[in-house]
Amino acid sequence: MAANRHAAHGAEAEEEQPDYSVLTEKGLQTLELAEELFKDFNPERGLLSDLPQVTVEAAGIADVCRLAKSDPNLGLKMLLCLSCVDYEESFQLVYFLHSLEREQTLVVKTNLPYEDPEVPSVSDVWAAAEWYEREARDLFGVTFVGNPDEAPLLLYEGFGGYPGRKSYPFYEYREF
Repeated sequence: MAANRHAAHGAEAEEEQPDYSVLTEKGLQTLELAEELFKDFNPERGLLSDLPQVTVEAAGIADVCRLAKSDPNLGLKMLLCLSCVDYEESFQLVYFLHSLEREQTLVVKTNLPYEDPEVPSVSDVWAAAEWYEREARDLFGVTFVGNPDEAPLLLYEGFGGYPGRKSYPFYEYREF
């Protein structure tokens, strides 16, 4: 199953069309609003289980998040979670945004290269993003340009490598 997900991520994989019928009417409306609002960032629509999802260019992620939060129709004022996924040849950042007023969640994704992954910080949009970004830096080596705190969150200063990466050699790790 993991191999199927991994293969589906690759550009050469045949794209299977998501079944948008799993979305509620509000979910479909959220997806359409997001596509229109983010049109300058080349959004690609999709689904994450039964949640509407858009994938945007990494350079525009901070602007996309500002728009998502400030737009009165979307009102995605809460960052529920920010996570990083290692696909071995690239990383994907996944932002879960939520509107309490509309009771809707939108997933925003962006892809980063495996070598020198760098993306603008969204910590000025949501204060909670600061710690999520620090975690992704510690575990995966992703640089969040503009994050105000460069101190490690989970690891000690000078820790060697990025233990969230699939390539990290855990078998060589020793407790001290």
